[in-house]
Amino acid sequence: MARGKKRGGQTRERFFDYTLLTVVLFLLCIGLVVLYSVSSYDANLTFNDSAYYIKKQAVATVVGIVLMFVVMNVDYHIYDKLAVIAYGVSAVLIFLVVTPLGYEANGARRWLNLGVSLQPAEVAKVGIIIFCASLVCKLGTRLNSREGIAVLLVPVLIICAMVYLITDNLSSAIIILSIALVMLFIVTPNYKYYVIIILAIGFVAGITILLVTNGILTEEVSYRIGRIRAWIYPEAYASTTAFQTLQALYAIGSGGLFGKGLGESMQKQFVPEAQNDMIFAIICEELGLFGAVAILALFLIMIWRFAEIARSSNDAFGAMLVIGVMAHISIQVILNIAVVTNTIPNTGISLPFISYGGSSVVFLLIEIGIVLSVARSLYYE
Repeated sequence: MARGKKRGGQTRERFFDYTLLTVVLFLLCIGLVVLYSVSSYDANLTFNDSAYYIKKQAVATVVGIVLMFVVMNVDYHIYDKLAVIAYGVSAVLIFLVVTPLGYEANGARRWLNLGVSLQPAEVAKVGIIIFCASLVCKLGTRLNSREGIAVLLVPVLIICAMVYLITDNLSSAIIILSIALVMLFIVTPNYKYYVIIILAIGFVAGITILLVTNGILTEEVSYRIGRIRAWIYPEAYASTTAFQTLQALYAIGSGGLFGKGLGESMQKQFVPEAQNDMIFAIICEELGLFGAVAILALFLIMIWRFAEIARSSNDAFGAMLVIGVMAHISIQVILNIAVVTNTIPNTGISLPFISYGGSSVVFLLIEIGIVLSVARSLYYE
């Protein structure tokens, strides 16, 4: 803590959330250890270097931690002035994917080569959090009207459409839209719109499942229909679309209560891209239910700290920034685990701070830096 201003002759101490910082560092350390355990076999076969993935992730983590501490020491109010710029930069970076700067990896063109590899969708998540936080505060009570909601959601939907159409990244588009909806939900007392949205989504999902199960919608329509069929009938697609999901379920089932032990996973040899979206399945196999619950507990503590910081924030803008970060991380954790356990159709969603991905960990740590900046604006009496 640092010395703060005096009020009524009493010195105030600046607040620092050591609990949140400790949880983040714990998750990063666990992520690096688990990543090496999960990826060493594949890295050795593919690159003849068992530490290939962890070395790249470690570099990204160090860069992210440095940026986190830099951002933490910047007054978060500056982002209110940069909100439109953050939105514009997000849109431009997504567009650049179709230029020669964009490149393809693992069958998808979603990355930029700017001297370092960058995934614009990760930038867009931070940009949308800042943009929505600023716009929510500017719109105020106008958000209680349909026009106000449209003013907020239309720019978000444009970014979502760009992410989906340009990078073919439906999962990131859904996460970005969900972040905006959660932030909107927090500040609007009229919940009927959200009930309508939930009912509409449920209706569309139900009709889609009905059409798929009756053979009216098939893989020929879209490869995503194939994923839905593989989700409903995984055994029928055991050697193709559902192979990754079934291997992940085998890993979860074989872990038991305390797991096989760190590094002892057998399924990491069979689960495609185990170091990415399916890393939680290998955690369950090696560390068991106990290890999986411990990691989920860390995420719950993190979300609790976000909620406390948002509740205690000095202004609405700081609170909305924290709520946006909380929405992003909690949604991504929930969706990742839902995919791994076959609760929803398979789609590429990483587990925050743990899955392999340099862009992801760097921008997640930047978001944590923003939250810590808001926390540092608070004072002990």
